[in-house]
Amino acid sequence: MASIVIRGRGALGGVAEGPALISRRTITGWGGIDVHTGRVKEPGHPLEGMRLKGSVLILEGSRGSNGWSIFFHAAQVAGFGPAALVFPHLDSRTAVTAAVLNVPMVTDLEDDPFDIISVGDRVRVDGDRGEITLIGGSGDGGCRCR
Repeated sequence: MASIVIRGRGALGGVAEGPALISRRTITGWGGIDVHTGRVKEPGHPLEGMRLKGSVLILEGSRGSNGWSIFFHAAQVAGFGPAALVFPHLDSRTAVTAAVLNVPMVTDLEDDPFDIISVGDRVRVDGDRGEITLIGGSGDGGCRCR
């Protein structure tokens, strides 16, 4: 598989790589993730039961209060945070989350990652260059979680 590059704007520098945890449906902050395990626990969410740890978290945006970032930060402090973030467009909650997690992040994308990347695909985020590179499929067909 040839790698695919999605260009955008690097919002936080650095480079990280991991399996994609991707969904058009965002995760609610309050009660959406277990901060002690990093598992998505929002009932009925397409990513329910999956772990944030070491993932490239790709979400459409945020949902809930301005405290949204606190839950992702608590999971990171416990050792279960994502390796990188991708948000097609920033809002106040996603921007604060990026700042407190201090992991590579890319936003303002030229292409729709939800049409290209599946859950479990190997992805590299380069926050310095503003690039997301799909470097390998999950091998199981993945899940295009909506």
